[in-house]
Amino acid sequence: MTSRDDSAAGGQGSYVLADQPYERDTRYIETRITRDGRDGYPVEPGRYRLVVSYACPWANRAIIVRRLLGLEQAISMGVCGPTHDSRSWTFDLDPGGVDPVLGIPRLQDAYFRRIPGYEKGITVPAVVDTRSGAVVTNDFPRITLDLETEWVDHHRPGAPDLYPAELRDDIDAVNALVYRDVNNGVYRCGFAGSQDSYDAAYDRLFTRLDWLSERLATQRYLVGETITEADVRLFTTLARFDAVYHGHFKCNREKLSEMPVLWAYARDLFQTPGFGDSTDFTHIKRHYYEVHRDINPSGIVPKGPDLANWNTPHGREALGGRPFGDGEPPAPLTRRRP
Repeated sequence: MTSRDDSAAGGQGSYVLADQPYERDTRYIETRITRDGRDGYPVEPGRYRLVVSYACPWANRAIIVRRLLGLEQAISMGVCGPTHDSRSWTFDLDPGGVDPVLGIPRLQDAYFRRIPGYEKGITVPAVVDTRSGAVVTNDFPRITLDLETEWVDHHRPGAPDLYPAELRDDIDAVNALVYRDVNNGVYRCGFAGSQDSYDAAYDRLFTRLDWLSERLATQRYLVGETITEADVRLFTTLARFDAVYHGHFKCNREKLSEMPVLWAYARDLFQTPGFGDSTDFTHIKRHYYEVHRDINPSGIVPKGPDLANWNTPHGREALGGRPFGDGEPPAPLTRRRP
């Protein structure tokens, strides 16, 4: 997640193009890390560093999946701050503003190691080869799928199967709809450059949320009886809905907390180890309200909403399902940044 125009005031970048619908740049570095190393990057514990920001929903997916699968010892994680300038995420949370493993202050340095003068978006999540200091991939949909399937030999004992072979067609189908109408749909509302494009995105978003509510009214999880990749992908958007998307992106037919089924579903996941402990509302709010200055010129971050209600009972246990299947939840975090 990064900007698409460097010309906005304050050096933050511009996100809205007048009279145009928002179109996400999906030109990613599609190199994969696989068990057979066919792209030149074999699975190898200790070799790669996952660079993320807790603010970004696409990166948040990778944080959650890494934790659920217990890959902390196999893949280290670098954390960028919640804000960035018009070009690059920065390591301003680290001493001296330099990532302690990669030795760089800006994520773009790792992109330039891979492709000198890289002109596309400097996005998170990104997986960096610590040997060369170069980005291997920033293809966020593929990153989590490969963590689930290519890194399986290094999953923790009791890790859930987030992408079971027998459910992959169903998971892929749900993911495609959720991405188009919800994950990316909120951005198509927030970054719409015309009333017509906003109206179309708004209607599509809430039509899909209604569909999801109907689906989840009788089943605890999106696909099957356990948590899967589909739940991870929907959760990171729902987690940001009331804090950001409802107001900042004008997705305001109603709040998540006013949609009973989705609100209970989101709280169920939030209270599941791996989800809530991988969510940082302070970083989320700072990112959107401080970075998107063409939408929020003052950069003022709202104090609300009160987020304590994420820990209230959800009652979803009555629908059955087993969050981790035959496995176990990850151990409690002893500190936030592994």
